[in-house]
Amino acid sequence: MKSLEKESIEQLLEIVPEHPVIRLLHFADSGEEMPESLADFTARKGYEYQINCLDETFFASMQHRFADSESVRPVKFTLQRPRYMIQGKMFDYVFVTAPVAQEMREVFLQRVHPIMKNGGNILLFVAKDNREERWEWTGLLEANYYVATNTIDNLFAHYDVVISKKMHGWGG
Repeated sequence: MKSLEKESIEQLLEIVPEHPVIRLLHFADSGEEMPESLADFTARKGYEYQINCLDETFFASMQHRFADSESVRPVKFTLQRPRYMIQGKMFDYVFVTAPVAQEMREVFLQRVHPIMKNGGNILLFVAKDNREERWEWTGLLEANYYVATNTIDNLFAHYDVVISKKMHGWGG
């Protein structure tokens, strides 16, 4: 993953309201800017942050970096797991900076849906100006009970962010 601008991450995090017990989940395989920013944000706000590390080296790095943190929990993770539920936790915001293979995208969204709180948001980082991938994600989100899908296309230098809300009361 290319670098993310720290100021842009901070600006993106302004969408997270000032509510108690907010849980953030992050699917990542590399990069330090997003985990650092999310960790600082959750520590300041008293929120929880779980990093599902899709790469073993990245997991070791995150485990070492956040060994003393009470609000950050790195987890060694694979997208091929049959279910994504871990310890019955449900998340308000799901950040996806790791690439998800095209043949895995719909299954990924179906497995993420049950671990999100009703009305929770998923934020998918897509290579800047990759309209085909952006449209594919948009269609898959709508087909899998996510609504109010939008794209933030001028915040990051190398990425557009596709954001969608879990439809509550419908679907799986």
